[in-house]
Amino acid sequence: MKLCSFTHKGKPGYGLVTNAGIIDLGQQLADLPTLKHFIKADAYAKAAALSGNKVDYALDDVTLQPVIPNPDKIICVGLNYHDHVQETGHTVTKYPTLFPRYQGSQVGHGSPMIKPLESDKFDYEGEMAVIIGKAGRRISKENALDHIAGYSCYNDGSIRDWQSHTTQFMPGKTFAATGGFGPWMVTADEIPDPSVLSLITRLNGAVVQQTTTDLMITDIPALIAYCSTILPLLPGDVIVTGTPGGVGFKRNPPLWMKDGDTVDVEISGIGILSNPVVAEK
Repeated sequence: MKLCSFTHKGKPGYGLVTNAGIIDLGQQLADLPTLKHFIKADAYAKAAALSGNKVDYALDDVTLQPVIPNPDKIICVGLNYHDHVQETGHTVTKYPTLFPRYQGSQVGHGSPMIKPLESDKFDYEGEMAVIIGKAGRRISKENALDHIAGYSCYNDGSIRDWQSHTTQFMPGKTFAATGGFGPWMVTADEIPDPSVLSLITRLNGAVVQQTTTDLMITDIPALIAYCSTILPLLPGDVIVTGTPGGVGFKRNPPLWMKDGDTVDVEISGIGILSNPVVAEK
């Protein structure tokens, strides 16, 4: 199933996405007010029982929010595809490169990604996001997939000059409203093997990144095992698994996102995350 978070006339909600529109699960399951509560409660059977209901909203009637608007943590993975490691001049490391994003740094499908006043070096990074479903600490690689609620698309929009201020990535990775997350979460039962998906990023319709998820250096089970050793993973936590080669700052000349652009991240079996780019005024 597909599950999304949204606002309707300013009121937050979440729901089951069908071909006809959205069934408002927040209204139907009053004891589970957010998608994070729903995931923690493992309420998928309740949602399935409501799947035949009349939809409450058309997709165009709502503003989609980041799939999990309020995660406890967003852990991003850097340098996780060989072609991206090569284009940036780095070397493959024994352990994954990790950095945080924060919930205020992301927007949902259809909302603008904001190029900040401080930089004209706004870059795209198409990635797959993993949403944790079952809490765990020191999760084994063998059991890791059992802890996944579902998968989504992510655009880890990067302010490259701020990213390179020091060896720490965080300043360029968490400017307000620079990342896209959505359009929805596809539940893990529909994607039993997350290593067989294709990922394409398009800028104004032109393909700028293309890969398959089997080419990750550290695969999803290993990422979950590593991250959960550091601190417990909780329902609704998000792991953003890394971008392939083709990023804008390594092109000649560089290719930056600018006001008026549209950037899409498409992952097979999930859908298309699309965001306009708007310069901050």
